[in-house]
Amino acid sequence: MHAPVPVIDNSKLIYILKYKRYLITAALPYANGPVHIGHLAGCYLPADIYSRYQRAQKRDIKFICGSDEHGVPITIRAMKEGITPQDVVDKYNKVIKDSFADMGISFDIFSRTSNQVHHDTSQAFFLKLYNDGLFEERESEQYYDEEKDIFLADRYIVGTCPNCSNPNAYGDQCEKCGSTLSPEQLINPRSALSNAPLVKKLTKHWYFPLNKYEPWLKEWITEGKKDEWKPNVYGQCKSWLDSGLQPRAMTRDSLWGVPVPLPNANGKVLYVWFDAPIGYISATKELTANWSDYWCGEDTKLVHFIGKDNIVFHCIIFPAMLKAHGGFVLPDNVPANEFLNIEGEKVSTSRNWAVWIDEYLKDFPDQQDALRYVLCANAPESKDNDFTWKDFQDRVNNELAAVLGNFVNRAFVLMHKLCGGRMPQFHAVAANEADRNLALEMKAAKERVEAAIEGYKFREGLAEVIDLARKGNKYLQDNAPWSLAKTPELQAANQARIDNCIHLCLQLTANLAILINPFLPFTAKKMCYMMKVVDRMLEWENAGKSDLLKTNYPLRAPEILFRKIEDAEVAAQVEKLHNNLAMAISASLNITTTTTPETPAPAADPALAAVADQKATITYEDFAKIDLRVGTIVKAEKVAKADKLLKLELDMGTEIRTVVSGIALDFTPDEIIGKQVTVVANLAPRKMKGIESNGMILMAQNKDGRLIFASPLETADNGAEVK
Repeated sequence: MHAPVPVIDNSKLIYILKYKRYLITAALPYANGPVHIGHLAGCYLPADIYSRYQRAQKRDIKFICGSDEHGVPITIRAMKEGITPQDVVDKYNKVIKDSFADMGISFDIFSRTSNQVHHDTSQAFFLKLYNDGLFEERESEQYYDEEKDIFLADRYIVGTCPNCSNPNAYGDQCEKCGSTLSPEQLINPRSALSNAPLVKKLTKHWYFPLNKYEPWLKEWITEGKKDEWKPNVYGQCKSWLDSGLQPRAMTRDSLWGVPVPLPNANGKVLYVWFDAPIGYISATKELTANWSDYWCGEDTKLVHFIGKDNIVFHCIIFPAMLKAHGGFVLPDNVPANEFLNIEGEKVSTSRNWAVWIDEYLKDFPDQQDALRYVLCANAPESKDNDFTWKDFQDRVNNELAAVLGNFVNRAFVLMHKLCGGRMPQFHAVAANEADRNLALEMKAAKERVEAAIEGYKFREGLAEVIDLARKGNKYLQDNAPWSLAKTPELQAANQARIDNCIHLCLQLTANLAILINPFLPFTAKKMCYMMKVVDRMLEWENAGKSDLLKTNYPLRAPEILFRKIEDAEVAAQVEKLHNNLAMAISASLNITTTTTPETPAPAADPALAAVADQKATITYEDFAKIDLRVGTIVKAEKVAKADKLLKLELDMGTEIRTVVSGIALDFTPDEIIGKQVTVVANLAPRKMKGIESNGMILMAQNKDGRLIFASPLETADNGAEVK
């Protein structure tokens, strides 16, 4: 028995009630690609849980987000895809927005920083600081590409890493060893646009004097937030403050972004980390005419949900900007999560080592809550955690299905079997200690879940809900109403005890729906449908009550809340991960793939073609996963209704293997028979035009764009390994 514990003391309650409004933000995702489960676990799912809980409390909240559509990642994606930056953000804003909506992330608005209201808001913010004389104008030498006549952002500069000697390290980071770099640290830096050596040239920018706000930040954070913010957040902030703050440039040389609103500032835009957080303000403006009530009222609680890589920007730089501007509320809390790895490895978008939300929803339709559950139960709240498909299967099958789903199903089945399909009454004269204890557990669970969510401990709150369902299963098993109804006579004699047991189990089901709603909203709606109640029952004030469902009211037949995840589904997802990795590595090695036969579109700007062609650096371990073998083409024929495909039969020494390759525009079947080729032999099979392709041949491309064979220099035995 767990007696109800008053987990929120009076001082805490006063602290909560002092706020009239809640302004909740989630980090603006870059609109340069889809979102993956690491993004969801990092900030969007926690923010949604918190927002749904606040709405259930009937508090005035606004949940704000949108896509960040400026900065170097956008232009790099545009180069890779051969389209304009605007095309990129238009494409991925929709992909991201749809993925969030499909996963039940309940933003009040999902805006975008390319909107005019954002340009106007961020420019006005900049001008306020400029007119107040806060910016420092500085001339400095920055790297310049004379051939392309352009200043280069750090990502457009490549050179040799001083730490690992990678010859293709970027000006901000080496993707081989992971070191954070500056362009000055690179050995022999060159332009990624033209491959030409760089020169330095004077340019003027506007710097925000962050150092002048260091004393205020120290007082605000080290004295005011030490016991309120998570240790990982406070620790990172204190480290920055202890190291001393320096002025930071708030403008950049670029043609993509929010233009600097000053005369003679052509070719200069606001630094993306200046304009991006202002996106929260502009999105709120777009949402409501009363936006200033949320951003300027002292009775507003502002909470930023982010990943740990954004801590400094949201806890030091943006608050200093707000303080300098004046009139804005400051963040009450910034509950940043750590990172989520996948199958023991860090998420890597360049290597396609990720579980993409849009793809998950295609593979697991109507299983949004299964993923929400696992990502919350395994949330990286205090340290990096690992997502594995086996753990996903175990948690869904052994916790969601076997505990919560099983309890609800048993309660409804027994109600239909032993109580005529109606909510039975509760007989006080037949009540026992177990009945009273279960009613107390409902009240205690509400308080524990509430305290966990208020304290940003969402994993703990979810565990409390599942534990309550577990206690319901034990109560049901201990009271065993089915054993009291083995015969009609026995059932008639024990109907009061049967009614009490099933009555409390169904009241517990109603409580579970309320408590689980912030975490698993799709499941809560299913449960409401089964109980024939409206969504208003999910309001938080109803939790902890044992009289939510009316006596003698007919309830619907049970539905399966969670289906079990099969072994084959898990195996397919693990295989998909490794196949995606192999394809990404193949692309980085300029291997012609049999799965993407279409010719890539030319770069939108020829000056950017060099960057578009660059591939991400891979590790030796990545390369070692590829099994390269020599094979001889013994047969070739055109694939019907496919202009670019040839069906090849390769002698691999121990077998004849079929490979479909997109080389038909450059070779006729007759001219390639007898050619030796290098084959990626361990690529997972894929069907193309009904033909199963079992591998991939390596090809090179000459200056005219024509494919040529990357064959062994000398004749080799078929099946010989290429090392």
